[in-house]
Amino acid sequence: MAWKFVRSGALVLGEILTRDLSELHALMTKYADCPMDYADATLVLLAKRESLTTILTIDHRDFSTYRVDGRKQFQILPVR
Repeated sequence: MAWKFVRSGALVLGEILTRDLSELHALMTKYADCPMDYADATLVLLAKRESLTTILTIDHRDFSTYRVDGRKQFQILPVR
């Protein structure tokens, strides 16, 4: 079912490029006390790139700490 949803075009997958690696490293270094893993860093980077602040995750603890562009808090769904 999930594959059919992805293939339908309803979901757009963001691309992480080689040139993004330094920014990903900077994010993981900044949030090293959490610690931020690569997957979380890519989501924060893509949110910044796409001007998004709403995220669907079960990782409320970490994403309530992370900021988009260092300032904007995420609106986390589902709401607890």
